[in-house]
Amino acid sequence: MTNDFLHLGNRAFGNRLFTGTGKFAANGLIPKMLKASGSQMITVALRRVDTTAHSENILSYIPPEVTLLPNTSGARNADEAVRIARIARAAGCGDFIKIEVITDMKYLMPDNLETLKATEILAGEGFIVLPYILPDLPLAKRLESAGAAAVMPLGAPIGSNRGLETQSLIALLIENCRVPVIVDAGIGRPSQAAAAMEMGAAAVLVNTAIATASDPEAMGRAFDLAVRAGRTAYLAELAEPSQVARASSPLTGFLSENASEF
Repeated sequence: MTNDFLHLGNRAFGNRLFTGTGKFAANGLIPKMLKASGSQMITVALRRVDTTAHSENILSYIPPEVTLLPNTSGARNADEAVRIARIARAAGCGDFIKIEVITDMKYLMPDNLETLKATEILAGEGFIVLPYILPDLPLAKRLESAGAAAVMPLGAPIGSNRGLETQSLIALLIENCRVPVIVDAGIGRPSQAAAAMEMGAAAVLVNTAIATASDPEAMGRAFDLAVRAGRTAYLAELAEPSQVARASSPLTGFLSENASEF
């Protein structure tokens, strides 16, 4: 595990738990969570970045060694997502961008077509694009071809804490995509993060489950341990399940053959 790095763009990440800045009761909890979890990448909505110092700037709570992943939260189409990404870069947030294009306001499902359009444009401009999508294999392959650095399928609706409801579809992406598959949205328990990593996910992004816990610091630590356990299990190659019982030691001959010796 020492050299087990996830490479995205020009960065290598030793920690595969990505986190978010939303929903914390107080921004002061964010650096404590980051320290406890070891997370090396954190998402931030551009609307929370205030370079004028007229209001509280979320960036002041993020240590400089943690990579920013600005997202295009609020975008309703590709053009809006592209504009937000360009503003984030101009504001000094770097070249990473998480594409979120959401037109469904009831279930907050991503618009895969508009996401693809935005990815094509931004990857062409040198952004390190991580698109948030419904798990769709043909779409994921087109995102690969468009230059996406990874694909980020949802496990369940945003903020629902319902876990890996799309597990079988995510498995198809993991098996067939050349780029890393990062499970984003819906993970509510450390055990669910471990399950995603056991499947072969490259990383998970967790926000709500950590930020809304009674103790976000402790929950961040719990998710870190779960992600590491799941990744270790995946690399160790899990044993295949069996439909019948298989004894771990011989079941015959011991008592009957040696009873006379006692």
